[in-house]
Order: sequence, then C-alpha cells, then structure tokens
Amino acid sequence: MKYKALIFGSIGTLIESSNIQRNSFNEAFKEAGLDWYWDEQDYKILLKKSGGTKRVEDFAEKNNTNVNASQIRNRKTEIFSSYIIQNKQKLRKSVGEIIKYTKDNNIKLAFSTSTTLNNVDAVFESLSGQISKEEFEFIGNKSFVKNEKPHPEIYKVTLDKLNLQQEDCLAIEDTEESSNSAVNAGIKCIGFPGDYHLEDSFQMCIKKMNLLDQSIFSL
Repeated sequence: MKYKALIFGSIGTLIESSNIQRNSFNEAFKEAGLDWYWDEQDYKILLKKSGGTKRVEDFAEKNNTNVNASQIRNRKTEIFSSYIIQNKQKLRKSVGEIIKYTKDNNIKLAFSTSTTLNNVDAVFESLSGQISKEEFEFIGNKSFVKNEKPHPEIYKVTLDKLNLQQEDCLAIEDTEESSNSAVNAGIKCIGFPGDYHLEDSFQMCIKKMNLLDQSIFSL
C-alpha cells in the first residue's frame, strides 16, 4: 500500500456545509444589527480566502464598517453548530465507502482542520451513527495552531501526531485555498470540491474528483 494515512482536511470534505455556513453568517450579521447579506455568489468569492474572521474583516473594510469580526465569527460558529446538531447531516457521497476502505486496509485516518473545537464536535455529533472520533488517529482544531489555513501548520502538526512523513500521507480538501495548506506541507492532495467549488480547477492537486474511490491510493 502506497499511503499509510488518509487525511480529511476540512468540515466540507465530510458534509456539504457551505450553504449552512453562509446562512449562519447572515444570521450572525442580522443579530449584530448589520444590514449585510451574503448571497451564493458573494460567498463563493469570499471562500477564496480561508478563515471566517478574515472574511468578515475584509468585508467590513470594503464597506467602511467597524465590527468585532471575532465576535461575529464566534456567533456564526454557535449558529452553525446548533443547526447541524439539530438537523442531522449525511456524509458526503462516497466518503463512507472510502473510510471503510481505510479501515479494511489498515490505513490511518486523520482530520486536519483548523476550525474551532466547537465546530469539530458539532460535526461528529451531527454524523453520529455514521462515523465517530474513535476512527481517527488525530483530529485537529484551531487550538493546535497559531496560523489557520492556507498556512500549512495544521498539516505539519498532523504529520507529527501521526509520526509519519509527507510521502506517507494523502490529503483530501474541498477548496483550493485549503488544498494549498496540504500541498505547502509537502502532502499530495485530492481536490474533492463542494457545491460552491465545482468550477474551481484545483491545479495544485494531483486529481480533482467528485466522488472518491480506492483508486486514489495508487496516485
């Protein structure tokens, strides 16, 4: 077997989350008394930069508005987490099958995200009965790093925790920005675009796939 570990990089590689994230931001804006509204096209452009706080900061600067970006992002996280827990999500198509393949072939699993711990916990609670934390050798979150994606820090932490080299691992990411995090850490990456990224090229990845299958382990 060529790879010793498969690393899911983002929440969006497990569930289709972009529209829920967008709606959660809009609700947080409303609660903060802002007249902002991000439609699908707005959000697709904003997603080209990782990190919700950074998106809010950039949008505020563009609109000459002073806001507490961290506070808004934290409230958005609470809204998002509450929603996916109350409305159980399904694993993205083919993810369950590829996770089963890793278990059957003694390939380690990791979740190399730099989102908040609350978001991570909410995802696994929402997916209860489909996957569990116990299946993963390492699960990252924002507390492990000083630099969020697209900085490669969380992937370097993941390699250290798995005690593996870059060439031993294969990453899966749902956005080009997050894919750069894996590639800049020296890890080969599969582009697995979510609904808001289907038209992106993922040129930095070794392959772009709408469905995952065991052929990825021979790439």
